[in-house]
Amino acid sequence: MASPPLLLLTEIRQSFGKTPLLRGATLGVSAGERLALVGRNGSGKSTLLKVAAGLVEPDGGTRFVQPGATVRYLPQEPDLSGFTTTLAYVEAGMGPGDEPYRARYLLEQLGLTGEENPAVLSGGEARRAALARVLAPQPDILLLDEPTNHLDLPAIEWLEGELSSMRSALVLISHDRRFLEGLSRGMVWLDRGTTRRLEQGFAGFEAWRDQVLEEEETAAHKLTRQIAREEDWLRYGVTARRKRNVRRLGELHALRARRRERNLAPGRVAMAASEGGGSGTLVMAAEAISKSYDGRPVVRPFSTRVLRGDRVGIVGPNGAGKTTLLNMLTGVLPPDSGEVRLGTGLEMVSLDQRRASLDPNLTLQAALTGGQGDTVQVGGQNRHVVGYMKDFLFLPEQARTPLGVLSGGERGRVMLARALAQPSNLLVLDEPTNDLDLETLDLLQELLADYPGTVLLVSHDRDFLDRTVTSVIAFEGDGRWQDYAGGYSDMVAQRGHGVQARAVAEPAAGGAAPARAEAPPAAAAAAPKRRLGGKEQQALRTLPGRMEKLSAEIAKLGEILGEAGLYARDPARFNKASAMLAERQAELARAEEEWLELEMLREELEGA
Repeated sequence: MASPPLLLLTEIRQSFGKTPLLRGATLGVSAGERLALVGRNGSGKSTLLKVAAGLVEPDGGTRFVQPGATVRYLPQEPDLSGFTTTLAYVEAGMGPGDEPYRARYLLEQLGLTGEENPAVLSGGEARRAALARVLAPQPDILLLDEPTNHLDLPAIEWLEGELSSMRSALVLISHDRRFLEGLSRGMVWLDRGTTRRLEQGFAGFEAWRDQVLEEEETAAHKLTRQIAREEDWLRYGVTARRKRNVRRLGELHALRARRRERNLAPGRVAMAASEGGGSGTLVMAAEAISKSYDGRPVVRPFSTRVLRGDRVGIVGPNGAGKTTLLNMLTGVLPPDSGEVRLGTGLEMVSLDQRRASLDPNLTLQAALTGGQGDTVQVGGQNRHVVGYMKDFLFLPEQARTPLGVLSGGERGRVMLARALAQPSNLLVLDEPTNDLDLETLDLLQELLADYPGTVLLVSHDRDFLDRTVTSVIAFEGDGRWQDYAGGYSDMVAQRGHGVQARAVAEPAAGGAAPARAEAPPAAAAAAPKRRLGGKEQQALRTLPGRMEKLSAEIAKLGEILGEAGLYARDPARFNKASAMLAERQAELARAEEEWLELEMLREELEGA
């Protein structure tokens, strides 16, 4: 028997001005549930979460919280004003019965001391303090709005582990696919003001969502055909049957009303980069470049070459020097030593991760046109600003909306629209995924895959890196950086770990910590002294066949899920196939990773 909900929202309605945002949304959260709340930017996810937290009074509907249940809410933009230290801010969120030690413990786990002045914190530091504040009381329900924004990879992986170990129920808004896959056990899809629920994790969500939209499209087509038949009957039917005609006319009016009221699914972002002229084959070459600040090495002598068409990811914890390295590679910042040679014919466009270049008082139209009329230059051609806005899912009536009232995801789309309008053959993207919805992320990935130029990308989104980059430059600790072929998962397979050990991420105070950070290479040096064991040799022989079999099963399950109307006809079969598909995909990923590690070990031993 299902446990009663700790929190229940029923038929929530909310409008901004004359525009309805929520049209009867429902959300129920029981003890220990792990729900992901997903939907397009601007669909009302943050508003619904604020209603759940009791911070926004809806226009209609009811909110019920079990007496005695505790709820904590993490906003997208936490406000730390009025507090002298981060510790004071965290302790202010705790109740009399909460464990006081958890405030400082969580701050330290998140890389803070508790003595920081909130007035001078960076976005990432403020987010860490806010996370400590909501996690410290160990509430019955955690409501988290984009918790991974501005966090580095070590913090994201720590947070994922911490949330997994907590007993709190969880409602999570995030664009980070891997984070959602690791934590969600149910999905709540907010679409056109209403909610739908799937009792599966994120792995099964996208196939289910696409199936629902496909069935809606089919139903809309049938409705259009029914209207055409009724209109034809009214024109050419037997006029003597006047009573029946009156009834049929009433039915036609009802059908037309249904069609008018049908809330169409939002379109797709029509995202395309404006191509500049071709660059030379060599885009940039760095020879032993280095940079230090106040005697602390941020980049020790580092060399790399970037060729036309490369897609290079740069990863590391906050404060490691990713932006410094990026600025040196692009010629914005001179190195202390070494040399950077830039190729010929480069047309570079950069995307600002902090949205700092967006004046909140500017209107959307002025931001895209530069305040010059109603046209925008896209790839050297003039386009009407409203048409270009529609490519990025903005409505015509939003043209005069101040940027300050747009959601974080909408401001992200404005930045993309401005950057992609400029001709380029080198895209420099510093945290482009912040606040973007999953559908826009998909299309940004497609754009980068089709982009004929070169891409330099700083990101903490593991899935996005795996889908877009051809090589990774990773922080190795103490100012050292290393090139790795492939995406983020390939880098992890080659290193044996991700960007997660804080001993590696932070400069050591003494001499012992670097020695510990170097332990994995020392262990690897001893490996060539042995040979592959019998089990390892057997795995190398059998894994390719296993991967082939899993790939065939995945393809077959994909065909089953692709059957038109399957979800409506047999939801149990659809759910079973979705669960099996997620399971087989996870098995295939594990088999591929094991095979790659063994193959690399075999090559290393044979080379020795």
